[in-house]
Amino acid sequence: MSRPSDPSTRPPGGGAGAPAPRDPTIRNVWLLAVCQALSMSCVSLLMTISAIVGGSLAADPALATLPLAVQFLGMMLATVPASLIMKHRGRRFGFTLGACIGLLGAVLGFEAVWRADFVLLCVAGFCFGTFSGTAMYYRFAAADTASDAFKPKAISLVLAGGVAAAILGPELAKQTRDLFAPVMFAGAYVSIGVLMILSMAILRFIDIPLPKREAEGGSGRPLREIAAQPVFLVAVLCGMVGYGAMNLIMVSTPPAMIACDHPFEIAALVIQLHVLGMYAPSFFTGSLIQRFGINRILGAGVLLILGCVAVNLTGVAAAQFGGALVLLGLGWNFLFVGGSTLLTRTYRPEEKAKVQATNDLFVFTTVAATAFTSGAIHETLGWEALNLAVVPPLVLVLLAVLRLRGHQRRATAAAE
Repeated sequence: MSRPSDPSTRPPGGGAGAPAPRDPTIRNVWLLAVCQALSMSCVSLLMTISAIVGGSLAADPALATLPLAVQFLGMMLATVPASLIMKHRGRRFGFTLGACIGLLGAVLGFEAVWRADFVLLCVAGFCFGTFSGTAMYYRFAAADTASDAFKPKAISLVLAGGVAAAILGPELAKQTRDLFAPVMFAGAYVSIGVLMILSMAILRFIDIPLPKREAEGGSGRPLREIAAQPVFLVAVLCGMVGYGAMNLIMVSTPPAMIACDHPFEIAALVIQLHVLGMYAPSFFTGSLIQRFGINRILGAGVLLILGCVAVNLTGVAAAQFGGALVLLGLGWNFLFVGGSTLLTRTYRPEEKAKVQATNDLFVFTTVAATAFTSGAIHETLGWEALNLAVVPPLVLVLLAVLRLRGHQRRATAAAE
């Protein structure tokens, strides 16, 4: 007896006389938005506690952000395998596999804090990173069945699922901190495990078939030819610098606030505001791109992160930390949604796996590097130097966006 096929791996179409297939786009977008909310709740929870837990277990305070850095290393290393697995086995299989690895990370994280084992905490971080590396494809999965006009909204609406994470993640960190007292934060890892199980249940209902040519094994143009496009280069650069700048500042904010005698509850609130700033704009970022053009949105993203730096340099009051991280989240959203949308314009359906994998490899290599260096820069050079470090790459992105805009104008004039 043959097994029923998995709709997430089945090419579109049907036999003669088959009913016209329904458009699964809207349902996929909302299901993926819920999965995004759950995954980002895990991430925001870990952003809130990792540096603090790491600092309590590490022999050297400069290593406090190492578990979070290993998490981003796992994310970087997962990007290419995750894309290839999804290419051959489907989005649903790849996302579910990632959630299983995240569940393993939750078990190891609980064991690490229970035993006060810093090395095991880093191993758990690597598992969380592997999960995050697969979950980052939620945004591209939403675009798989969307029309060209709807792609910006599909991507931004999925990322809007992170709005729930702004509340749920840090709130779980606060509510579960003393659950297994005197072992602090062990309950946070239990809550992550529950969120992973919920994600796996919801993923059973997504319906994303492989494009026909990809299912038949076509690979499209060489990657070198695709990467030579100015649009591709700007898309990747926006993702790298936007995510890298956000990560460099965000990772060190909780320990910086603790060092300035702000209570943990206030640090958690600041992370909530930051995550809200990251994802709340996603309800309208796609519409803004359609109305004002993608280049203006990317430029605005750069200016917002520069505004974050300016606010952080004015002082260390709680309001300044909070205001700066809201601006940081807004800037990241414009650069990440804009860059992701721009990337979808550079490839054909059969080329998406290798192009998306290449983009995310570059982006999360940068994220891993900033996570590794954030704690050391903050510890050795100080908060002001940490913020100033993001200014030169942001200026580079702004210049690249302006150059792309000029290139596009000249191409349009030549076509007319």
